[in-house]
Amino acid sequence: MSHATTFPHPPIRRLLALISATALAFGASAATAAQAQPGHVSYRVVIDAPSPLASTLEQGLDLVRWQGFDDMTEDLLDRLAQEAIGQTKEVAATEGYFSASVDIAVQRGAAPGVPLILRLTVRPGQPTRITRVNVRVTGKATTDVPDGTAAIAKAQREWLLPAGAAFRQSAWDAAKRKAVATIAASPYAAAAIEKSEARIDPDTHSAELDVAIASGEPFRFGGVDIQGLRRYDLSVVRNFSTIRAGERYSEARLEQFIRRLNTSGYFSSVQARIEPDPARAGDSTIDVRVIEAPPKRLEGGLGFSTDTRVRGNLRYSDVDVDHRASQFFVEARADSKIQNLSARIVRPPNEGGWLDTFGAQMERTDIAGLTTKAISVGVRRRSLEERDLAAYAATYYDDEQRPAGSARQHAHASYVEYGRTWRNVDGLLAPTRGWALETMLGAGPPVVSTRAFGRAIVKFAAWYPLGRADSLEFRAEAGGVLANSRDGIPSALLFRTGGDTSVRGYAFESLGVQQGDAIVGGRYYALASVEAAHYFTPVWGIAAFVDAGNAGDDLRLFRAVYGYGTGLRVRSPIGPVRVDVAYGQATQQVRFHMSVGVSF
Repeated sequence: MSHATTFPHPPIRRLLALISATALAFGASAATAAQAQPGHVSYRVVIDAPSPLASTLEQGLDLVRWQGFDDMTEDLLDRLAQEAIGQTKEVAATEGYFSASVDIAVQRGAAPGVPLILRLTVRPGQPTRITRVNVRVTGKATTDVPDGTAAIAKAQREWLLPAGAAFRQSAWDAAKRKAVATIAASPYAAAAIEKSEARIDPDTHSAELDVAIASGEPFRFGGVDIQGLRRYDLSVVRNFSTIRAGERYSEARLEQFIRRLNTSGYFSSVQARIEPDPARAGDSTIDVRVIEAPPKRLEGGLGFSTDTRVRGNLRYSDVDVDHRASQFFVEARADSKIQNLSARIVRPPNEGGWLDTFGAQMERTDIAGLTTKAISVGVRRRSLEERDLAAYAATYYDDEQRPAGSARQHAHASYVEYGRTWRNVDGLLAPTRGWALETMLGAGPPVVSTRAFGRAIVKFAAWYPLGRADSLEFRAEAGGVLANSRDGIPSALLFRTGGDTSVRGYAFESLGVQQGDAIVGGRYYALASVEAAHYFTPVWGIAAFVDAGNAGDDLRLFRAVYGYGTGLRVRSPIGPVRVDVAYGQATQQVRFHMSVGVSF
């Protein structure tokens, strides 16, 4: 490896002496002469180098850090300048430049007493690029199908420094950490680097990377050790877990447990981990540490939605209303289209992993010419397992509909429903790969309903990555009410569509059945969407999409309408943020849409 380095002559201390003597000869003021006299030096460093190398040098060079030191001497400055050459080469090498040349030139001040300027110029040369990558795993994971082999394939597929990329030390370290973390997220929690080597050839500006990861033994969950509880019983924490002792370790399963506890309302802080000790691989205790949140809260807020405009809400909650961890919520919400008042009691999960909710709601809506007033009372039981979620519900609806330009209608129904959701995705909040399917089946029996009916809904979504920066998303939904007429069926159980999360390019719930001057719900609906996204950074991207769908009362007359558009995408901790502009082909209007999260 060769490095070309130039350094000005005469040496810095000789030049400093000359400049100091010149300043004194000019009869500078006492204060100025004090700065310029031999043994006292002030200086400023100017770095001329490509970014991000320049910013790294500004933060890392001793020569830069010592600027402004009151007792700087010529000898110390000379030593710092010499050391800066070696430090600069080391920094350049970490950025992938192994043949950098460094030059330090001294410029005297424009007047006596003005600090010297030390100009550090870096000519980095060609960046070193990766020509070959070998990421391999040793140990039991190599023959463990599917957990071990799937983790290995993922670590290799998502390796951060592929052939053709520029070599940087920080990126090299990050790539190794991520590969180990990927294996450790599988049952092989004690995975570690066995060997790593970056072979650099400065003559050809190339790098060959070789990484070996030792998987170690597969781990299994043991019991749960809980610390920090004062108000609640141990079962409140334990029942939020669907992990069983003896089950193979999975980081995703542990994070799922943590997420449930964090969103339960009981705790302000949750930590959970296992100790990756190979000696306890077959029985790894889950150590849980919690800090309880205040049980009573009063919250208010203002928000904005492109569907319903400005909204406000006020909520009171007591998550230990009966001193047995039962949660009570009462909330009032209002916006330009919907106003409601609701109350709920939520029981903590039982040993079987079920959550029970009892609720009542009063709601008034004024959407697309249809005004409704509704009351509902019901009970719902759902499972904890988000990736295979089952739910049962029984609800009584009492509903008054007033379409503009048409007669008032009244309906009630005692409605029972079963729902099931399957999620085979890489992340629940912001999936980028996989699919999700949701089905709902329900019925309103005769006698206890104005009209007997059945109801079914199916929703499907899929996410498919196209390389590291591009992706496709598909979405489709369909639903129907099995009845001879929509008359006598509460509006909440009929279908309208259009808006931020359905068919973009159309106003909120503006697609449905024309009745008088209003759009009312129909017995059928269907919609589909395809979206392509490209991310310029890990956070920011753009997308283009096509939506199609409608709602109606007669399948023979059903016609889909289309919306086309483009928008901004932001990956956030609460899910993807979408800011879209869409054109509705049927209305020939352009609309603005904004939404957060995933509907599944």
